[in-house]
Amino acid sequence: MIQTQIPIFQQLAFKICDNIVEGRYQVNSRIPSVRELASDCEVNPNTVVKSYEWLTNNQIIYNKRGIGYFVSENAVSLILNLRRKQFTEQYLPTVFKAMEQLSIDINQVVELYNQYIKSKQ
Repeated sequence: MIQTQIPIFQQLAFKICDNIVEGRYQVNSRIPSVRELASDCEVNPNTVVKSYEWLTNNQIIYNKRGIGYFVSENAVSLILNLRRKQFTEQYLPTVFKAMEQLSIDINQVVELYNQYIKSKQ
């Protein structure tokens, strides 16, 4: 089983990333203020500040002092790269271990994946 304890600030950051990838927040558009998001999510504003710091440090958003936070030009590609890295470093090792324990062959996984793709078309 995959068990993770993701801090609230990171959950908020991931939610903003989801909104960016899904097109709810466009490049160079303003995202909710710290107070707005804290109120909407019913969390402490310091938690939102920590989320915004994480997003800023990862160059996903930028701050226009006195105006607010905005989506960076390369936000979508940065988010996808971060998620790919997380997937390959955190999730795949767990999946591979489970496959080994359950004697699941990679060919079975490929077949299931292909079935999944066909069902989405």
